[in-house]
Amino acid sequence: MPIALIALVVFIAILIVVNVVFKRSMSEAMVLGFVATCLFAGPEALAMAWDGIVATTQNEVVYAALGFVFMTYLIDKIGIMQRILDLLNSVFGRIRGGPALVDTVASGVMGALSGSNSGNAASTGAITGPWMRRDGWSPARAATVIAGNSAMGAALPPSTSMVIMLGFAGGLASTGSVYLALLITGLYQVFYRILLIAYFVWKDNIKAGSSEGVMDFRVAWKGGRVPVLIYLGALIPIAVTVGPLAAFFENSTEIGDALGDISIISWIPILITLFAVIIGWKQVPKSGRGIYDLVVGSIPRLAPIGTLLFFAIAASSVLTDLGLAGDIENTLNELSLTPWVLVSVVVALIALIAGPLSSTATVSAVGQVSMLSMIAVGLDPVLAITVVLVAASTEGSSPPASAPIFVASGIVKAKPESTFIPLIVYYLLPVLIMAVLVGVGILPVPING
Repeated sequence: MPIALIALVVFIAILIVVNVVFKRSMSEAMVLGFVATCLFAGPEALAMAWDGIVATTQNEVVYAALGFVFMTYLIDKIGIMQRILDLLNSVFGRIRGGPALVDTVASGVMGALSGSNSGNAASTGAITGPWMRRDGWSPARAATVIAGNSAMGAALPPSTSMVIMLGFAGGLASTGSVYLALLITGLYQVFYRILLIAYFVWKDNIKAGSSEGVMDFRVAWKGGRVPVLIYLGALIPIAVTVGPLAAFFENSTEIGDALGDISIISWIPILITLFAVIIGWKQVPKSGRGIYDLVVGSIPRLAPIGTLLFFAIAASSVLTDLGLAGDIENTLNELSLTPWVLVSVVVALIALIAGPLSSTATVSAVGQVSMLSMIAVGLDPVLAITVVLVAASTEGSSPPASAPIFVASGIVKAKPESTFIPLIVYYLLPVLIMAVLVGVGILPVPING
């Protein structure tokens, strides 16, 4: 009997029932899911639970994820993202479809830092939503664009979902390889969305907007060019560990071996936070009380994701000890599925679960089994992880229970149900097809970092 697979099904069912039916937080659901998973070990339940907890406390992914959450909180708190958004507005604000293009690009910019789809819809949509309505976009179309673009919160690295998958992968794939692969697929999505905006502008006969509310480029550049430098916090650790610069250091300098030990997922939030503090120094509190309030204010964001991630990885450890990898391999051997069929099934399953759950929760629930299933039929681990992340990024475009849909609809006063079919046609299905094409190798993605 595939006991580990049965434990996984129970684990997923508990997450969905507790979160969707009983409306409890995902962190609470994850704790209950972890306990239920441990019970499948029988007399060894307590020992296996303890081993899972100990292993999780030694996993750098947990601490890196908290670093990402605090980094996002700080950037938002000191107003850096607003200055970058003003710069984007000044570039695109006066052309046809300008606010929708700003929402697309800004969602990518926000996504690379926040990794939150609902947060993406709220932060960018609060500005671009009213702007689109003023320029003649219908409420339904504006809400569709905002909700559809919100997926960039999980589609571009670094994101919490990516960090979780790296925790599941262990040593199967390097951080740099996953980062680059997800970046390329994220850029594919950005390019597709820009073409889609052009189609909407033509189909709905959207005219160029007025200059009202659009900051002069010179003024916006003056205020926004320095905040853009926070992205150096991500580029520097990647550049010195992956690619030609890393190869130069490794082959021509004495520090090459040491650079290979750099943990990208740990250093990216550290460096971006450091750059944010330097750039936004005037807005950073200087007094002891101000610093205390800043740290305390981050706790409501840190606690839920910390709990969710901790027990997700702990449950993953228990499932591994129960023999999940072997159960998956045996089941797939019996089914004899071809790689493209399995990838299609996995992508559809992830999209189905991503509807009621967030992308983070979806990856926590089925990320490991999805990755192992695809690896078992021959996919490279980097590709398997990337497929999971691309499919999970459809959270914002998976009606009817997706949170970003209701966030976007509330901003522009649209009926949520008016976005359901357009989201499926224009965002959900194309991204799922993209995920399958990546998995079967038709859409090229680098897998060596």
